[in-house]
Amino acid sequence: MTTSPKTIAILGGTGDLGTGLARRWAKAGHKVVIGSRTAEKAIAAAADLAEFGVEGLENAAAAQKADIVAITVPYANQIATLEACKAALQGKILIDATVPLMPPKVGTVQLPEGGSAAVAAQAMLGDGVTVVSAFQNVAAAKLQSDVDLECDVLVAGDKVAARQTVIDLVEDAGMRGWHVGPLANSAAAEALTSLIIQINRRYGIDGAGIRITGTPTKDGRHTG
Repeated sequence: MTTSPKTIAILGGTGDLGTGLARRWAKAGHKVVIGSRTAEKAIAAAADLAEFGVEGLENAAAAQKADIVAITVPYANQIATLEACKAALQGKILIDATVPLMPPKVGTVQLPEGGSAAVAAQAMLGDGVTVVSAFQNVAAAKLQSDVDLECDVLVAGDKVAARQTVIDLVEDAGMRGWHVGPLANSAAAEALTSLIIQINRRYGIDGAGIRITGTPTKDGRHTG
């Protein structure tokens, strides 16, 4: 583990991305709470991860219990989910994995007004919440296994320390994270998902990912 143990809530965490992250973070030693619109659905998802000590609660209760919160819901449900949990999110880091995919044209980049889903989340939640964008380009189903993931994670946020906290959690989940600058740059990671969908379709790849090449010559923890 690269960080001290934390309690992490995953809002809308019953899908592949949410349960995959829950599994990996719990195995790394963190306490994980899966959230859902109903406690029953969250409890059912957590039951499949009982061996790792994962708990299930309704979204707002999960957020209240956590040190750090992630959201892994479809774009159509993002803002409503966050509005329901706004009070419980104050003073915390929110890891936003939302991708603004708009069916049926999910292979076409369609960024929302304001530039990105993460920027919209920050604007709605206010300064009391620190939104950090990450995990948009990960093949969610692959998180369910123990295999090493050939995928890097782009981490955008306005506060360097908050980005580093998320990068540490990326590493705890078995991937490599990269500082990519302010939250506005999350637009690039969100848009990239549609390109990856096109690559998967064109070449028959089972969950393409991205890799940053080159060898760092300085520690990203201590630079902006």
